[in-house]
Amino acid sequence: MNLPLSLSAQVANNAWMDEMSAVDREVRPASAISQFLELYRHISGQAIVYLLPSRPGLQDQPYVANLAAVLPHCHEDTVLISRFRASARARESAVGTEFFRLMEFSVHEMPEAVGGSEAFFEGEADLKHVHGNVYVGGYGLRTSLNALEWTAERFGMRIIPYRITDPYLYHLDCCVLRLTNDAMLVCTSLAEPGFLRELEKHCQIIDVTLDEARAGITNSLVLADQILCDTDIGLLDEGNRQYAVERAKIRRLEEICGRLGRSLHTFCLSEFYKSGALLSCLVLPVRHASADSL
Repeated sequence: MNLPLSLSAQVANNAWMDEMSAVDREVRPASAISQFLELYRHISGQAIVYLLPSRPGLQDQPYVANLAAVLPHCHEDTVLISRFRASARARESAVGTEFFRLMEFSVHEMPEAVGGSEAFFEGEADLKHVHGNVYVGGYGLRTSLNALEWTAERFGMRIIPYRITDPYLYHLDCCVLRLTNDAMLVCTSLAEPGFLRELEKHCQIIDVTLDEARAGITNSLVLADQILCDTDIGLLDEGNRQYAVERAKIRRLEEICGRLGRSLHTFCLSEFYKSGALLSCLVLPVRHASADSL
């Protein structure tokens, strides 16, 4: 995780931010840190949390899910550092490289070009482990398909590609959430039939609606026997349509937790919405204690 000391939302770089004015995107630092610390305190009670040093001028550095992807199928600790499509985020990669080298990981970087075309990769947010050497990889808006193809060949992986087309759901974690070795939440209405047929060979698919995806249901974090999700329902008027969407999202997650024997924990992260970001953006899983927990 990364304490949001450098957080800013003044440079718009996604569809959510484009719809907000510069005034609406003005981050309140004290509120952002308070919301972050509530999430940090909860996670650190269940796992070891490493904090990346904050670097001035890196407005999106707190969104560490985009920084890199740790590859749990590899025999040694292995990480692939991101190559960002947004030029404003390019300097984040060096921070990640330095950190993982200190952790004695085998550190790899995405090449600038693959097959004669530029390659872009935006970390764990676009690459989800299923089991073994099988992964789902999102491409189309941030990560490029040739980057996934290079990654699969370089690390002996089977990556099932998920083409991302909705500008409001611009990373894979906006559409897919791995629950266990055998089950994943997927926004199937946006998925191509070939993707669904291939993924069904490896796990159960639990469908989520487009409204649920846009409300961030898959931007949750699975932590041991818990699911963590953000919601601003406490800030909304009950007559507001978004209130109904948030309430439905929470009820759906409660139902899923009941089926899996897990508990749901919610957090208000409204300051981070100004960047078009949700809970999963703030955490990069580094080491997994078991196949079904962070």
